[in-house]
Amino acid sequence: MSDVRQFLLEISRRMVELGLNRGTSGNASVRDGESFFITPSALPVSVMTPESMVCMDLSCNVLQGGKPSTEWRIHRDLYAARPDIGAVLHAHSTFATTLACLRRDVPAVHYMIALAGGDSIRCAPYSVFGEQALSNDALEALRDRKACLLANHGMIALGHGLDDALAVAIEVESICEIYWRTLQIGEPHILTSQQMSEVRRKFADYQKRNPGKWATSASSSIVKAGK
Repeated sequence: MSDVRQFLLEISRRMVELGLNRGTSGNASVRDGESFFITPSALPVSVMTPESMVCMDLSCNVLQGGKPSTEWRIHRDLYAARPDIGAVLHAHSTFATTLACLRRDVPAVHYMIALAGGDSIRCAPYSVFGEQALSNDALEALRDRKACLLANHGMIALGHGLDDALAVAIEVESICEIYWRTLQIGEPHILTSQQMSEVRRKFADYQKRNPGKWATSASSSIVKAGK
């Protein structure tokens, strides 16, 4: 249990180091059997400890710790609906949030968007933070996806584990920056469905030949570069 909480703290710290979150913004969680650990509400990462992490079950009960993040509903609902997901990260990163404020879906401006699970990153409609409506809209935007934007709010990134979710969050922020920069010049050329289908085939082939290595190598190399 302590290892799970420690790793959740380390990932939360990395998100701040990489500029994905600041102060008390954003949150993170990791599945732990029939329950999950989530970062606490209104506590800066700089003062969090492993003991700060809040344990909840899928019936919305707090099993251990204090007050969970105000976005605990999104985390709980995702774990209940998506057995393939083992970690959830929520970030207020600059470029993802910029596009979220424009309420834009992100199209296939770069082939690495496939890491988020499809040919686009959807933007969920605006709802007040912490409300069930926001969770409902996020789940719909994340259908068959590992990432989405939340209108006028930020992004959600999912993974099989914390390393995988961090790799997705980093890539989504990078793609959002690329899309934002191309829009300053003109309209970018968007990859076709056929081109993206070929990308996904190559990704699947790579993962078969290198099981378990993709997310870990991607997140580790980018985190080191960002320090």
